[in-house]
Amino acid sequence: MQKPVLVIKLGSATISKADGSVNITIIKRITDEIAALSANWRIVLVSSGAVGSGKASIQNYKGSITERKAAAAVGNPILIQLYHACFSKHGISVAQALCERHHFSNRRQFLQLKETFAMFWNNNILPVVNENDLVSNIELQFSDNDELATLIAVGFDAATLIVCTSVGGFLDNERKIIPVIEKIDKSIQGYVQHDKSSLGLGGMLSKLTFTRLATSLGIKVIICGVTKPNFFALALEGLNGTTFIPQKSNFKARQKWLASGSITLGNILLDTGAAKALANRKSLLTVGIKQIEGNFMAGEVVQLMNDVQEIIGVAKVKLNAKDMRAQIAQKNIIAAHADDIVIF
Repeated sequence: MQKPVLVIKLGSATISKADGSVNITIIKRITDEIAALSANWRIVLVSSGAVGSGKASIQNYKGSITERKAAAAVGNPILIQLYHACFSKHGISVAQALCERHHFSNRRQFLQLKETFAMFWNNNILPVVNENDLVSNIELQFSDNDELATLIAVGFDAATLIVCTSVGGFLDNERKIIPVIEKIDKSIQGYVQHDKSSLGLGGMLSKLTFTRLATSLGIKVIICGVTKPNFFALALEGLNGTTFIPQKSNFKARQKWLASGSITLGNILLDTGAAKALANRKSLLTVGIKQIEGNFMAGEVVQLMNDVQEIIGVAKVKLNAKDMRAQIAQKNIIAAHADDIVIF
């Protein structure tokens, strides 16, 4: 049997000092622990920190989009050299994988990506993943590395996704870590503080959104810190951070691929009747659509939302956004076929 896939996501605040530069001591601890896990897991490391590593080279850095792109281009080789130096002590090579959204939205490219990662694992090479900030179209960028890590976990059928955070887990109103969460409901969402670190793009709301996607597709998600000794091993045992229990999932590989491209340029808001019909494996008709957001093309994967703005699934649409809007009130017009819809 093949070893299960484990995706580990490191946020900027987790691996950086207060000035944004990489904390080499933390990186060494992380690489030591990942090396220990590699005997039993096929691991993907999604690492932030490129912008922080490179911004010192940008004069009068203010954090504009162009400056972030330039800083990331400088910082990515710095970061990968550090990972190479640390992992090589354990006999593990590293490969830099800079991803863009089309690597997930185009199925042929996605399958090629999976084959390449399989080649890495078969040769004891650890892929270190980040977004290709230099060339990514701003409208097509991943919202943050929480999204990128989740899409890799879903698309690669990972057993577990570990998301590292500076706060150590998912906190309740008393700022205490909740050890286990069975289901992400409104009571859990109510604990979210709508903030983010000064170093990263995301926050706990982002983590919770993508955790909900991952767990709905059968992936265990652990949000934890990296301060305790043996932090990853303890997290996998449920003794560090917060473990989100996965739901049972019978989705096939193609359905998981659809879900792995789920956070796109488009949202379709459904009425109650349409949401119920999709839950019963029916196609999406334009008459059941209340609102369309974005300028997606036919064949793209878009989010499906119910009438209370909750993401309930994704669909590969048959119409572009303009044509769909023009036919939103007409009956018997199929917006997405049942075979191209995944309900979480």
